[in-house]
Amino acid sequence: MTRANAQDLLLTMFRAAISAADPRDVLTPYLPEKPEGRIIVVGAGKASAAMARAVEAAWPDVDMTGAVVVPYGHGAPTSRISVLEAAHPVPDRAGLATANTLMELASGARQGDLVLALISGGGSALLPCPQPPLTFEDEVAINRRLLRSGLAIDDMNKIRRRMSVIKGGGLARAAAPARVVTLAISDVPGDDPAAIASGPTIPDPSASEDLSTLAAALGDGLPEGFLSLLAAPDVERDTGPADVRLIATPQMALDAAAATADLSNVHPVLLGDALEGEARELGRVMAGVARSVAAHGVPSRPPAALISGGETTVTIGAGTPGRGGRNTEFLLSLALELDGAKGIYAIAGDTDGIDGSEDAAGAIISPDTLRDMRRAGIDPTAALAAHDSYSAFDAIGALIKTGPTLTNVNDFRVILITD
Repeated sequence: MTRANAQDLLLTMFRAAISAADPRDVLTPYLPEKPEGRIIVVGAGKASAAMARAVEAAWPDVDMTGAVVVPYGHGAPTSRISVLEAAHPVPDRAGLATANTLMELASGARQGDLVLALISGGGSALLPCPQPPLTFEDEVAINRRLLRSGLAIDDMNKIRRRMSVIKGGGLARAAAPARVVTLAISDVPGDDPAAIASGPTIPDPSASEDLSTLAAALGDGLPEGFLSLLAAPDVERDTGPADVRLIATPQMALDAAAATADLSNVHPVLLGDALEGEARELGRVMAGVARSVAAHGVPSRPPAALISGGETTVTIGAGTPGRGGRNTEFLLSLALELDGAKGIYAIAGDTDGIDGSEDAAGAIISPDTLRDMRRAGIDPTAALAAHDSYSAFDAIGALIKTGPTLTNVNDFRVILITD
């Protein structure tokens, strides 16, 4: 298989994964029966505008009102549901205003109404709504620390739920006694609804836990009110029913990519949708697996595609980082470990089209990646140490730029072993 053919296949698999989570294609079968009362739509996340558009298309004859909030640039045309924008991944005051708007919409629901919640990844940062005694400034500062902490996404969501009025089921509690149905696109390992956008319509499963031990990862100088909240379980937030329907998941995206590999006579090896850990460490591990396939045909003989998903972490530590993201850091580490191994290619990208906070979804590597970087004046080892993977791939034209995809089923990775 030529380099061009290998890269074309990897890009085709990435596009198939994204298409498998397109709300226009997957949402309608999960809609509930139309209620006799009003329909109030609320939502948040990178896919929520596309989901709102799909709801309007499925129910053209329904009188509905509501609003959803998306990151700047992730809007979609709608006629009955307002699309609001706010900052991601660090909240801004537009997010604070939209969180209040959604709470007001939910609070206006009555018995017999349907509150339809459209939730996807990215919604947590879009809904700042601090739990007293925290201020908005406190929530923003803590969120910045979370992004640099290296904590697993599950632990980050525990903290986000605890310090918020709207997360951890707060939006659903505001809507009582109306019926709440949540349509969600999962971007989290294990598809836990309470972790998607920190679960604004889902009871908080960690409400009874003392979260004090997690504070150490955030450093010194934390607000006293925040530390008190972490140490103060609230069992009332861990109660109540939840009607949640997952319309798209990371596994669905991996399955679509596997089917694409099959059509090209490449054997897909599904490694799971919940691989976590430090991005650079996962790169080293996956390089070993790829070498095993190439040398020994284990767990599959080439041509084979190792397909995985799940959200890794990047621990920044001291110093000012360069430009990077989880997926480009994973790929740079993978390339360094493979060291130009013949016949091995890879792609990694975030299905929302944005790796971290950069304008690329991810990147693609080949056996020539390190050579190309060095010819471009880039030291790949130094770039990895400085968390400057975006710049390294940008220098050789290997970034993947899709723009916002209006969906989000987490990170997607394929290592293609051709011979």
